[in-house]
Amino acid sequence: MLMAEFGQEEREHKMRVALDAFHDYQNGIRPAGPGAGDLLDFFAFVDDQLDSSGAPNIKRSDQEVTNLLAKRAKALHLGPANYCWFLDPSKALCLKLAGAHADGATEPLIGMCDSARCPQATHHAGHRPVWAASAESKKVFIAIGRAQRREKDRLSTELARDERVLAEIDTLCGTGA
Repeated sequence: MLMAEFGQEEREHKMRVALDAFHDYQNGIRPAGPGAGDLLDFFAFVDDQLDSSGAPNIKRSDQEVTNLLAKRAKALHLGPANYCWFLDPSKALCLKLAGAHADGATEPLIGMCDSARCPQATHHAGHRPVWAASAESKKVFIAIGRAQRREKDRLSTELARDERVLAEIDTLCGTGA
């Protein structure tokens, strides 16, 4: 009984997140990340369906939008630094990285996610604090003089990625730091 309630709450939460992302789209706030283009194409399709589904000058209800977003919301997996719109396992970078260990997987491996490179991942304004904290901690470790050169190089590369993601979030989501 408890698991069924938890599952229902999770489905409702995913739907709210998808609906919020769609409303952001309607308000000109765009997601960032490698999967943003596909998500924006989908939102444009939903918008077209709403525009063509009835009489002019009628405001569409959230229920109509919810019906159109349902499949996408069902595929949504919420990570701390991104949303994974897990529609195609063959495109999932986490499963590719896991190799044979992930054969037949029906869900992403969120712990292995590299959302800066995965074609199904998007970054939204709410993910900015995670990326900012990651960048700040890397800056601290780079500044420590005792670290090995290879480690500093690795951290510098990761810092550059974090800063690129932050810049994309700031530009597309309008969060400006």
